[in-house]
Amino acid sequence: MQNFFNGRPEDLVHFQSTMQTIEHACSSIQMHTNPAVAEATILSLRQSPQLYQTCKFILENSQVANARFQAAAAIRDVAIREWGILSADDKRSLVSFCLCFVIQHASSPDAYVQGKVSAVGAQLMKRGWLDFMESEQEAFLSEVQMAVLGNHGVAAQFIGINFLESMVSEFSPATSTAMGLPREFHEQCRASLELHYLKKFYCWAQEAAFSVTNKVVECDSSVLEVKVCDAALRLMFQIMNWDFQLSKNAHERAINVFSSGLRNYVVLLKKSECILVQPGSSWRDVLISSGHIGWLLSLYGTLRQKSSFDTYWLDSPFAVSARQLIIQLCSLTGTIFPSDNGQMQELHLVQMLSGIIQWIHPPDIISAAIENGKSESELLDGCRVLLYIATLTTPMVFDKLLKSISPLGTLSLLSSLTCEVVKARMAENTKEETWSWYARDILLDTWTTILQPPDIGKDAELPPEGIRASACVFNLIVESELKDASASAFDDGDDSGLPQASISAMDERLSSYALLARAAVDVTIPLLTKLFSERFTLLYHGRGTSDPTCTLEELYSLLLITGHVLADDGEGETPLVPEALQAHFVDILEAKQHPVVVLSCSIIKFAEQSLDPETRAAYFSPRLMEAVIWFLARWSDTYLMPLEGGRQSDGDCQHESQPSKKALLSFFGEHNQGKLVLDIIVKISMTTLVSYPGETQLQELTCCLLLPAVVRRKNVCAHLVTLDSWHNLANAFANGRSLFSLTATHQRSLAENMIRSAAGMRNSEASNQYVRDLMGQMTSYLVDISSDSNLKSIAQQPDAILSVSCLLERLRGAARASQPRTQKAIFEMGISVMKPILTLLEIYKHESAVVYMLLKFVVDWVDGQIVFLEAKDTTIVVSFCMQLLQLYSSHNIGKISLSLSSSLLSEERTEKYKDLRALLQLLKNLCSKDLVDFSSDSSEAERTDIAQVVYLGLHIVTPLISLELLKYPKLCRDYFELLSHMLEVYPEKVAQLNNEAFAHIVGTLDFGIHHQDTEIVNMCLRALNVLASYHYKERGAGKEGLGSHAAGMMDQGGKWQEGILSRFLQALLQLLLFEDYSTELVSSAADALFPLILCEQGLYQRLGHELIERQMNPQLKSRLANALQCLTSSNELSSTLDRINSQKFRKNLYAFLGEVRGFLRTM
Repeated sequence: MQNFFNGRPEDLVHFQSTMQTIEHACSSIQMHTNPAVAEATILSLRQSPQLYQTCKFILENSQVANARFQAAAAIRDVAIREWGILSADDKRSLVSFCLCFVIQHASSPDAYVQGKVSAVGAQLMKRGWLDFMESEQEAFLSEVQMAVLGNHGVAAQFIGINFLESMVSEFSPATSTAMGLPREFHEQCRASLELHYLKKFYCWAQEAAFSVTNKVVECDSSVLEVKVCDAALRLMFQIMNWDFQLSKNAHERAINVFSSGLRNYVVLLKKSECILVQPGSSWRDVLISSGHIGWLLSLYGTLRQKSSFDTYWLDSPFAVSARQLIIQLCSLTGTIFPSDNGQMQELHLVQMLSGIIQWIHPPDIISAAIENGKSESELLDGCRVLLYIATLTTPMVFDKLLKSISPLGTLSLLSSLTCEVVKARMAENTKEETWSWYARDILLDTWTTILQPPDIGKDAELPPEGIRASACVFNLIVESELKDASASAFDDGDDSGLPQASISAMDERLSSYALLARAAVDVTIPLLTKLFSERFTLLYHGRGTSDPTCTLEELYSLLLITGHVLADDGEGETPLVPEALQAHFVDILEAKQHPVVVLSCSIIKFAEQSLDPETRAAYFSPRLMEAVIWFLARWSDTYLMPLEGGRQSDGDCQHESQPSKKALLSFFGEHNQGKLVLDIIVKISMTTLVSYPGETQLQELTCCLLLPAVVRRKNVCAHLVTLDSWHNLANAFANGRSLFSLTATHQRSLAENMIRSAAGMRNSEASNQYVRDLMGQMTSYLVDISSDSNLKSIAQQPDAILSVSCLLERLRGAARASQPRTQKAIFEMGISVMKPILTLLEIYKHESAVVYMLLKFVVDWVDGQIVFLEAKDTTIVVSFCMQLLQLYSSHNIGKISLSLSSSLLSEERTEKYKDLRALLQLLKNLCSKDLVDFSSDSSEAERTDIAQVVYLGLHIVTPLISLELLKYPKLCRDYFELLSHMLEVYPEKVAQLNNEAFAHIVGTLDFGIHHQDTEIVNMCLRALNVLASYHYKERGAGKEGLGSHAAGMMDQGGKWQEGILSRFLQALLQLLLFEDYSTELVSSAADALFPLILCEQGLYQRLGHELIERQMNPQLKSRLANALQCLTSSNELSSTLDRINSQKFRKNLYAFLGEVRGFLRTM
């Protein structure tokens, strides 16, 4: 290859001509003249002869900055692509050129060009990192070190630091550039840099910053030394953000005992993106013992004082970088500190806290200054410091940190700061997210970290000051929320959207409020009771004489807060009564006097008044009822007939030692007030469903939150089904029309809850009869209407469509609630409507919404029934499903018309997409019969061949799925999941498919392996692996395998169609060698390619020979031949298809692609 730096004189004309062409193209793009042509011209640079010399010439001679930028980009792209064929000298020369260029042009005004060349140099250095010897790595970095330490001047110092930034970014897997290499390569580079150089880089940045400190302190912020110091701090911060792995061995992974445990660390990472830094003991001298932190805090403090009259300094790049590094140093943990029971870490945190205390204290003065125009950024960073420190310490240690340098405890400081921020939020009287909004959220995260119950020990115990601080903060927060509620009472906000949007928006903050309240329950529970009592009194005394709107809005807010304080979100499980509420109030012996009982009863009594029509009209607006229903759902999940309260075995001793706990758990139990409260809840539910027509948000909370909470537990259902109120609701559901006004989703959910309550019946026979009584009238109506001779004339009437839709959604809800004890009745329900379903599908074939409901009912019914069915019933169900598929297919083949407008075409495709997803789900549900089968049939002869049925179903459905429809990601994923499952589990069935069905599968797999979704490509590759492996093993046993599908055949037009294995061997090699794909696919591709090669060894040899012959360069031809030989012979690879050989072939393929892919793509 040509020397990079000494172009021959006769080539000068070519270099200049190319440079002018690229400059013109760059100018055209800026002027928006023929941008497509200009972009093509720039891309053609990558195919230019003598590319590296040309790009070097442009970089050193062009006066157009963008042309130089494009030249650097071209060097990067081509070098990465051709790396495998570059000589060792060429690789070193490329890296050296980038380093020399940025240092020699350090004073260039075009920073983005310098940044690009630095990034290219870093990327090329990483690409060759594992190729370079240690001495070569040292030689490169010694040049960078000299620049960073100032040997080439201040401008070069800045550039050198920027180059290290690029290197650290490139070597970190999270921010590295894609190079088409396996993950192991990136991991090896990361580990090498962390082990040998990362600490050196940090030290160089320290020295660089220290060398310019005097100049930075003495001069104004415009001098270049400030930029150098800023860049050095930024690099140090970047290194502190590194995901240190080498220090996390078995000994060092444990969090220091100084911390309250790993759980807070994980929770905090999820919520606040707080990254704890664990660099290991080798960094102790650099970060802890060297005085580095004292220097940093002193430098920031000095410049802060110097710039105290400059309102913009706090937001300057230097100030921001310094504070970021300070915050990150606050998060140091792990074995960087010795095993001294946390003493050194405590001293470190005290030092950090003493440096940042002026950012946040005194809170009132700082808040006032911010309101008068001072930047809030420093206060917010100070809040983040408290968050990081709280992450690393127990509450006791957190509180005493500040006491060593101040009479104030850290918890008291946190409390006063939180209160001041809340007061500022109250004073702003705006819904915009101001500084106080962000500060409040950070401080609430800090409180959450302190108060979140840990997994081990008693480290979370709060000192008395902490309990008082929590009570103070909660008191003010509640005052703030009530003020906001009252102020917004007359707002005309748009409450449309998700049913729980107004509640869920506050959920995270409310959870933090709950932790604060539970930390001081002796104060906060009585406070909430008092606040409710005051508002109830205001309502009653002002009835008819004053506007209750503000009071009702305050009650809405109080209900949300109290619901979070009293109960946790079970997230699908039954939540327990919070331990803080169980453990306190130990002196309370009578259940009625327990503060939690008093508070709960006052709210339930208030909610019960909504049953009175007059009171409901006066006070219980839909919005307030939403909060009531939400509260009752959350509360009943925890307190209504709790299992703990009913146990009288091992827990007796514990209850006897804690009478207050027993009183709390038993008051709303099965043998006390539980049934009475359950009756009230059912009556309120009936009221919301009937008396609030059109209030979909309220009805969704009732159907999808409250009723599921009531029917979730069998012991509650046992009492529920005995209540007259529940019988009234069931009668209205089964026989009345008052509930037909509910939306389709709510109909479905209501039916599901009604059926689930059957779990409370005394036995299976009673449960099945209960289901028949509930659903019998509905199934009879569908049977009657479908057999009506006038059906075609009345079916399209709105009332008829509404009735059919409601009944279908109810049937679907019942099907979704299928349980073993009610399976018989629900199966009978489905059998009775099979014929009506097919009739309605025919009648409503042009009503897409009804068609979709019909399909979804069948999907859910089959899903709940298929695993329980005996052979005879399975045959009936499968036959029905095939009739359904064929009927739907006959209505929809070619139905989408290209003559429709784009909007109508898109709408119709969306309707088809939903239908086809439902049909694919139906086929998947049928598949489950072969995986899970609870039937008692033992005769194989009587069983339905599920695989054959599903393949037939796919044959029916596949023609409906066009390439346009496969652009819908969910449909595409569902289709390939089902297809790959069938091919993987039943490869023997492929040989039995007819040519048309098989052609569909081949076309689909071909589409799938070129899909942009890597998961879909993976599924197709797994399917190819199974098919090829099946064929290879079957042929080895003397059987046919895939038969003619593997050998190839003549199509109907007399044209030869090659077999599936040979076709995909060629397609997969083409993909791996010449096309773009994610490196994550290489392992799956190797697993598919290995059996394909074994099946088609002759074709593989021919393809390899053709590939070699196409290569004109003798040296590359030899390399390619050797690489192809090694692919199938290295690592003692044999022709046996087993796990060990598959692993060997994976390694061989990685090596093969690394060796040849780069130069093959340049052919």
